[in-house]
Amino acid sequence: MGKLHTISRGYRHGTRNKYAKKYRTKGMPGTSRYMATFKRGDYVDIVVDSSVQSGMPFSFYHGRTGVVFNVNRNALGVEVTKVVGNRQLRKRLHVNIAHLRKSRCNEGFLKRVKDSDQKKRDAKLQGQSVSVKRQPEGPKDMKIVQSTGEDVEVLAPPAIHRELLLSRAARTQARSRPPTGTRRPP
Repeated sequence: MGKLHTISRGYRHGTRNKYAKKYRTKGMPGTSRYMATFKRGDYVDIVVDSSVQSGMPFSFYHGRTGVVFNVNRNALGVEVTKVVGNRQLRKRLHVNIAHLRKSRCNEGFLKRVKDSDQKKRDAKLQGQSVSVKRQPEGPKDMKIVQSTGEDVEVLAPPAIHRELLLSRAARTQARSRPPTGTRRPP
């Protein structure tokens, strides 16, 4: 009979689950999504909202993080890296604000910078120098465990069992060894 249908390869193919909205989040996004302020250099996460079709990025970029390089009225220019073959390309795309949210990827870094600057300021006031470099944790400190003789529990089989085990091992070795004086065939 042959092939009865064509395989659809449209712009949004394969996004049934990727673009599906979570439970109890149907409908248009709230106004707070549009009130967020973005500046050039900010990190943003691209998370497609399927209820807003305008300015929707291609499905590959869903879940990616990029840097804002341009700010428009309704959209942001986002620069994202994409691995193609053996190289990384920097792709620039304009995405509607409904599909973007501020990224938390560099929160820890910014907090560390703020803390280290404060430490430097405090040290300068006291006339000291301080190192703000992160140091590896290193091995744990040595400690000696002391106990009384009553607390120690020896996890070994009793003497009777030990003798039985040794005699069994000797018997199995004797069986596996060929008797002396006989030659093995070549």
